[in-house]
Amino acid sequence: MNEAKGWEGINPDELGPPKGWTNGMLAPAGGRILLVAGQDAATAEGIVEEEDFVRQFDLALAKTLVVVRNAGGDPTSIGRMTVFVTDLDAYRESRKAIGEVWRARMGRHYPAMALVEVSRLVDPLGKVEIEATAVI
Repeated sequence: MNEAKGWEGINPDELGPPKGWTNGMLAPAGGRILLVAGQDAATAEGIVEEEDFVRQFDLALAKTLVVVRNAGGDPTSIGRMTVFVTDLDAYRESRKAIGEVWRARMGRHYPAMALVEVSRLVDPLGKVEIEATAVI
């Protein structure tokens, strides 16, 4: 599953099977680390126009992948991702649709992940922000 690009997924049995993430990702030797800043649903002009939670997730993930691709990588280059949301209930209610967005953009690649609920993001309309670490 996460062996693409030389990643080695680390999932100790005592932690149980992960569902939608990998517990640890060992980077391939000789890769360069790319640190992707938090990406939200804002346009190139810096304005969040979309209010829908799933659409914001999709836009933030797409922007994260733009950075990775511009560095010479692809979705499987990502080894760690943190998703910040302002409404954990909205995330939970949208898991099926988010899963569809994920598979459309990331395939079956599941990096080490964290999901964090925050009280707010920089843009007052922002609901989702994604940051990532990739090895190129």
